Amino acid sequence: MHERERHRLILRAVGERPVVTVAQLVDMLDASEATIRRDINALDQDGKLRRIRGGAEALHPVSNQSLLGRPFFVSKTMKVIQKSAIAAKAVEMCSAGDSIVIHGGSTTYQMAPLLKSRKMQILTNSFLLAEFLIKHSENNVVLPGGTIYREQNIILSPFESDVIHNFYASKAFVGAQGINAMGLMESDPLIIQSEQRLIEQAEKLVVMIDSSKFSQRSNMFLCRLDRIDTLITDDGIRDEDRTMLDKAGVNVVIAECEEDATEETASA
Repeated sequence: MHERERHRLILRAVGERPVVTVAQLVDMLDASEATIRRDINALDQDGKLRRIRGGAEALHPVSNQSLLGRPFFVSKTMKVIQKSAIAAKAVEMCSAGDSIVIHGGSTTYQMAPLLKSRKMQILTNSFLLAEFLIKHSENNVVLPGGTIYREQNIILSPFESDVIHNFYASKAFVGAQGINAMGLMESDPLIIQSEQRLIEQAEKLVVMIDSSKFSQRSNMFLCRLDRIDTLITDDGIRDEDRTMLDKAGVNVVIAECEEDATEETASA
């Protein structure tokens, strides 16, 4: 990512949350800690933010609500080949007439163009995925009520009295920020709350994560490994991570990735 683009995203993050840590920016921008610290120093010298111990703070703090984690428009440009291959495997698990849940995320979003020829009942909190399917498919699309979070392009609500409670799904397709022996991890409590409610409405949980997620960590757990029925990842998964999943009884599906392959992706 170019320096100018990183600076723009750092300023946006600080503008939305009065204080942002170096660790949060490293995860958000997929950059090294040294690079982020140099960026913060440069922006501090330009008078655009204030450098503090372990991060940066806004010069003029605001109070608008936002979510922790990497913005969708950044995430969707990363590991595109792997995410497309994983999405293809996920769609193979879907049949006409199915009722499924798709949680918003850059990997699950890659399912959109592959679902164009299907006719299913789809509940999703991804605003972009719903928009794509409405325009380009005959799937019946259901959206939950709530607030649209523009950075992640998802709809979230802290209230339980909405359509989610009455929706039945054979499978729920979700992503995650990270995974370890304890289970799936996410960065924001509101995302966890929403995702857990969606998972409860499905008979089976299908997790879609690229192999880099096995090395990422967060301090918030979404669910334990034994709740996962199937995990789809790419062929970069390490032997020790595969063993961990096998011991937990998780069915693992490997998506073969061709580095020079051109995959169809959904356009925003």
